[in-house]
Amino acid sequence: MSVDQATVRRIAHLARIAVSDEEVPHLQNELNAMLAFVEELSAVDVEGVEPMTSVIPMKMVWRKDAVTDHAGASTVVGNAPVSEDHFFTVPKVVE
Repeated sequence: MSVDQATVRRIAHLARIAVSDEEVPHLQNELNAMLAFVEELSAVDVEGVEPMTSVIPMKMVWRKDAVTDHAGASTVVGNAPVSEDHFFTVPKVVE
């Protein structure tokens, strides 16, 4: 896969990044190098390799999924600056 200059400009637009015309060829080379590396990785044979959750082998700790006692809604929202009907009240940010 290869990225052209129009695609670089589109990616910059979608990411809301200002890119000058002088920067486009450099970014095009950088993106193409990244994509080439990803294609290289896809060629690696991973048959028989188990998925890992960490780079260090460790056993996952399992606990029973059970309901435990909680402090109650009044206690939970008790420290909130503003609450209403046991819910946190936050300022409106979207009109």
